[in-house]
Amino acid sequence: MIKAVIFDLDGTLMDSEVLWVEAAELYLNDRGHAISHEDALGVVYGRSWSDVYSDLIGRFPELDETIQEMEESLRVYMLNLREGRDVVIAGSVALLKRLAGSMPVSIVSGSPCADIEAAIDLLGVRDDVIFSIGAEQYDPGKPDPTCFRMAAEQFGVETGQCVVFEDSAAGVLAAKAAGMACVALVRPGYPEQDVASADLVVEDLGNFELSCLS
Repeated sequence: MIKAVIFDLDGTLMDSEVLWVEAAELYLNDRGHAISHEDALGVVYGRSWSDVYSDLIGRFPELDETIQEMEESLRVYMLNLREGRDVVIAGSVALLKRLAGSMPVSIVSGSPCADIEAAIDLLGVRDDVIFSIGAEQYDPGKPDPTCFRMAAEQFGVETGQCVVFEDSAAGVLAAKAAGMACVALVRPGYPEQDVASADLVVEDLGNFELSCLS
């Protein structure tokens, strides 16, 4: 029986993951490091911020920035890109609010905690989310299940009593490794992710019902 709900953020509740990819491209290009869109997708899309940072510094050690410094640099690009764009994934947010009426809901993301907090306000779910877990609070990142196990512990439930809503291959693998049910959001026209291990794959979370998992 499902007793608690976990949502990923970027790509699941917010259409922001592609913005972080574009931000990484701009950040690197402005520093004289050309990177293709495909390479940027591989480095950024569906991955925790700590893993993104490790990859970028590994490829371009001359960047010589701490994880916090690079985070702030990339955020400037991302926020500029976000201006004038509607990044809310309406069906997903509607589901979060609906489920929050009957059970506890959290957000577990590979994004920095500050970005999660800002997103909670942007999405208008401050009263619906009882806690969030961000990149600084766990290691290693997804697909390791640590973050989801932490969430179950904070909920005070067994991992098998949680359902996770994800959009990335790493997130789905992490949820299943934690022993949780997982629903994958795969929207047409977005980068393909291998979510074959998810219990259910949908194009829009707006019409999802927990009975779909039984």
